[in-house]
Amino acid sequence: VTTSKIYKVGNGKYKVAVMDFGCKQNILRELAKRDIEATVYPASTKAAVILESKPDGIFLSNGPGDPAACSDILAELPKLINSKIPIFGICLGHQLLSIAMGARTFKLKFGHRGGNQPVKDLTTGKVEVTSQNHGFAVDDSSIPDHLELTHINLNDMSVEGIRHKELPIFAVQYHPESSPGPHDSTYLFDRFLHLMQKTKTTA
Repeated sequence: VTTSKIYKVGNGKYKVAVMDFGCKQNILRELAKRDIEATVYPASTKAAVILESKPDGIFLSNGPGDPAACSDILAELPKLINSKIPIFGICLGHQLLSIAMGARTFKLKFGHRGGNQPVKDLTTGKVEVTSQNHGFAVDDSSIPDHLELTHINLNDMSVEGIRHKELPIFAVQYHPESSPGPHDSTYLFDRFLHLMQKTKTTA
């Protein structure tokens, strides 16, 4: 269930705009742990409304369905991407970001379900046990040159994460707020915080 109104969670130094496509409560808890005040916006919110609030970061949440069918959301994402504000997407947010930055998605034959999906972080070589529940994935052959593949699923070698080579944008397909590892993937929230800290320092 997505929100129909704007609300805040936490009272931290860093202000993050959360686009709610079906956001899990534990995502907001993980953000709040990191000195972040999260303002949660309905999925239909226009980019201009989010940018007017001058957030330090933008978070695109998980959610159901075919990302390619989310035409209204996809129309707004380029404005957020071009703002150069740090963006972190998970699950549907990852897929939408990938499409908005030039990649394609496809429907998996069976989907990835459960809390035992092995994912390798190509930037560190570490393997994490992840929680997943999705039926679509990013087509690795469609990833444009300005994006870098960062994570892969070790069961089928499908795309599990990407990042922009120049802009402070990254995303993963799985659920780092979940705890199958139990804390294998929470470092991604730290990466997001560090991106915001770096951007504020150099601004």
